[in-house]
Amino acid sequence: MKTKIFITGSSGFIGFHVSKRYLDKGFKVCGFDSMNNYYDVGLKKSRLRILKNYKSFSFIKGNLENQRNLNNAIYNFKPSIIIHLAAQAGVRYSIQNPQVYLNSNVVGTYHVIEAAKKLKIKHLIIGSSSSVYGANKKFPFQEIDKTDNQVSFYAATKKSTENLAHSYSSLWKLPITILRFFTVYGPWGRPDMAYFKFTKNIIKGKKIDIYNRGKMYRDYTYIDDIVDGIFKLTNKIPKLNQLKKYKNDSLSRVAPFRILNIGNTKKILLLDFINALEKELKKKAVKKFMPMQKGDVYSTLSDTKLLKRITGYNPKTKYQDGIKKFLNWYLNYYN
Repeated sequence: MKTKIFITGSSGFIGFHVSKRYLDKGFKVCGFDSMNNYYDVGLKKSRLRILKNYKSFSFIKGNLENQRNLNNAIYNFKPSIIIHLAAQAGVRYSIQNPQVYLNSNVVGTYHVIEAAKKLKIKHLIIGSSSSVYGANKKFPFQEIDKTDNQVSFYAATKKSTENLAHSYSSLWKLPITILRFFTVYGPWGRPDMAYFKFTKNIIKGKKIDIYNRGKMYRDYTYIDDIVDGIFKLTNKIPKLNQLKKYKNDSLSRVAPFRILNIGNTKKILLLDFINALEKELKKKAVKKFMPMQKGDVYSTLSDTKLLKRITGYNPKTKYQDGIKKFLNWYLNYYN
């Protein structure tokens, strides 16, 4: 019998790629997505059409905030593993629309965790974000670093879900792994991401807004490396008194709970990333240098030694190669 995986946010950027990988590997996947209009719904529909070509894929449209619909979807499918990737994304949008983030990220995640508890799920994997580290000055970021001072509402909601997950794991011995993603990019990406907007405007000859004059660093992580890490993690279930406690491990003494960074482990200057886009497009960007934006951070850099020890995770994609692959997709998709 095929292992059943329930994936929230299956029509989103990461959720689509994760769903496709599990389907390619012979798993049975049920996708759940609201298909909201935060960005181009047509892109989400295109991703969904690809997934629907698999006989072992089923899909339910719904909001995480609607607990009855979410419960029905999960209980009817009876998965052994839930991968919760659905969330309202975007740091800047959260400044103008905090209520949306509270409802989707905090209330929605609570509903997922509650359903996982009732079904006694074998493993619940929850997507978090490197933004929970806030403006930490110590690099690279490690899982045991203090994360009490988020600088955006989006980051605060992500940290809140981590705390909710730990409390449930402690109370009900629910196996939960939190994944802190570091600036994920690649084909089928989100149009609100900077590299996506840069590409569109460079091609059209429009100005691109570059914040803090480009003096920002990001741990850009290619989508295939992210998917590899998640897939390898599937059966690495945190269990009390059974897993080795590693240095910098968040594995709790009272809960089968773990936090893991998943990134590329290299910080890239924003201007270098833009230069690589220009080189591949054979076109110079019209640059508009801007001050630092509210809620943004100067730099991110992941320490993924713990994920590597547990799963063998080894990100292989250089950002120049990742940009080539993204642009090949972009130029083909948008003609």
